[in-house]
Amino acid sequence: MTPITFQIETIDFEKVNGLVPCIIQDTHTDKVLMLGYMNAEALEKTIQEGKVCFYSRTKQRLWAKGETSGNFLLVEEIRLDCDKDTLLIKVKPLGAVCHTGSDTCFQEANETTRFIDSLEQIIQARKENPSESSYTSHLFQKGMNKIAQKVGEEAVELVIEAKDDNKELFLGEAADLMYHYLVLLAAKGHTLEEVEKVLRGRHQ
Repeated sequence: MTPITFQIETIDFEKVNGLVPCIIQDTHTDKVLMLGYMNAEALEKTIQEGKVCFYSRTKQRLWAKGETSGNFLLVEEIRLDCDKDTLLIKVKPLGAVCHTGSDTCFQEANETTRFIDSLEQIIQARKENPSESSYTSHLFQKGMNKIAQKVGEEAVELVIEAKDDNKELFLGEAADLMYHYLVLLAAKGHTLEEVEKVLRGRHQ
């Protein structure tokens, strides 16, 4: 069952004839994917099954997003706005969201604006689906000791370059360290977002 932080009974379904608008957002890229509507039954089904289920105003029935295409929206988080009449649902989309085949219903590519986020996803993909031609996959195959060793080696090389004034070499070593650090996080089953949360907690 999908966890929620509010009581369903507090939602004001009466403002729009028993329906509430639902903003669907990708939990990784933060892109808004689409807008749909739910009644109480659709919301209950969404929470129980962990997949977004709307109420179709044209078909006058419950409609599970992806029921024909297989492009389901897997629910990660559901939030209720301050007026208690709009839902924000963060999801992992399994394929294109729009019926036209586009990533979103707003003609936007569903991709992150930060390359480091894309790199982290690529590293995770190499971990889950190894490729013989991938250096990243070979690192995972060599195991934790080798990955940790590489992070240590890259850190030392960065420190050495920091003592000189060669900008290109310094940034190159910084990039090498960052890459191997992301591999280490993935190998340990963690993400950069988790590290960011720790840093935000320390900043408060």
